[in-house]
Amino acid sequence: MRKTLILITSLILTSVGFSQEKPTSLSLQEAIDYALQNNRTAINAGRDITAAEKQKWETIASGLPQVSAGINYQNALKQQVTPVDINGDGIDEDFVLGDPQNITATAILNQKIFDGSYLVGLQSAKVFLEISKNAKVKTDLEVRKSVIEAYGNVLLAEESITILNKNIAVLQKNLEETTKIFENGLEEEESVEQLKITLSGVESQLNNTNRLKTLAYQMLNITIGLDLNSEIVLTDDLETLTAQNLSIELLNTDASVENTIDYQIAENDKVSKELLVKLEKSKALPTLNAFINGGYAGFSESFTFANSSQRWIGSSIFGVSLDIPIFSSGMRSASTQRAQINLEKAQTDLTETEQKIKLQIASAKSDYQFAIEDYENKKENLALAERIENKNQTKFFEGIASSFELRQAQTQLYTAQQELLQAMLDVINKKAALETALNTITLN
Repeated sequence: MRKTLILITSLILTSVGFSQEKPTSLSLQEAIDYALQNNRTAINAGRDITAAEKQKWETIASGLPQVSAGINYQNALKQQVTPVDINGDGIDEDFVLGDPQNITATAILNQKIFDGSYLVGLQSAKVFLEISKNAKVKTDLEVRKSVIEAYGNVLLAEESITILNKNIAVLQKNLEETTKIFENGLEEEESVEQLKITLSGVESQLNNTNRLKTLAYQMLNITIGLDLNSEIVLTDDLETLTAQNLSIELLNTDASVENTIDYQIAENDKVSKELLVKLEKSKALPTLNAFINGGYAGFSESFTFANSSQRWIGSSIFGVSLDIPIFSSGMRSASTQRAQINLEKAQTDLTETEQKIKLQIASAKSDYQFAIEDYENKKENLALAERIENKNQTKFFEGIASSFELRQAQTQLYTAQQELLQAMLDVINKKAALETALNTITLN
């Protein structure tokens, strides 16, 4: 009984431990940090680095001593007979050469002494590891940007639902008051119908936004590495994040193209093409290898190899082989020229990448500046739309304004509300895009 209780307690503690690893509430920065460790694409990028490290050692080890051994057992079930005139009497007699059973055990050590392709391979392994590390940085930057966008979409849906519910409450109140006025004969039926149309449209929009909110949460869960239907609470709000992401100083940041990850990846590609040229040239160099082997052989009429009296005959060989390429009918020359052409293409691609990065940074700065300006503009527009809607609502119930004018003012207000929310989201996303282009973020 005691052992059962201990086992159950252990299982409970283990399950609690695992459940604590999954967050239930997240700020934006916490979501980014969690995603960098648990996003599936980021995890695989980390594995690529580990694989590159293993490949680097694999390349190094290929030039170190290689030792192999083998045991060979043979049993001649029917030995070959050679007719030989042993006595010189003109009559051939059956002659059996050797014993029917034998065992041979050998070990051999091979060592490269000089191989140009091996030296190039060592350099290539280092470059491949660097490429994998840069790919991981690129992946982390993209994951960070995706988390920001997904987090912002959830907040946009949440804020939209809050605003739509407030608008519905106001519309329902207006509809009730207008219906009473109509029933008393002081208002036209069209006014009631206009309000019903507006309310129906807002309710439909609310239903759609609720569905979009579910999808937004699911997308955020996938992006940060949680299960699709995990329940989380976001602790940041759209207005606070917008205020935190208003950074005019970022627009004045110098664009250092060499520090961007895309440029570094293109530089890696050029270096790898340079090594391929070296590899082709190294194939014209001689290769020098050495080996030494040793072994024992035993022979017997029957299987007596486990006996201490069994005789074993030892042997050993040391050798050096030199392979000198002399003539390949132009094959090596063509291979080298092809590698040189690919290097020139990589150099051209690097220049093209540099120009595209400069344009990308300039475009990202322009988009971010516009997002800030548009946000300020949309804030003013919303304030104006609220005043206009309030005035038209007052005029409508005083009998000065028509229901069509009220509906037009309400529609303008609802549009201004959504435009402001989208402008706030754009500020956050465009800053993230600019930071990604500049590669100015320190990732954990």
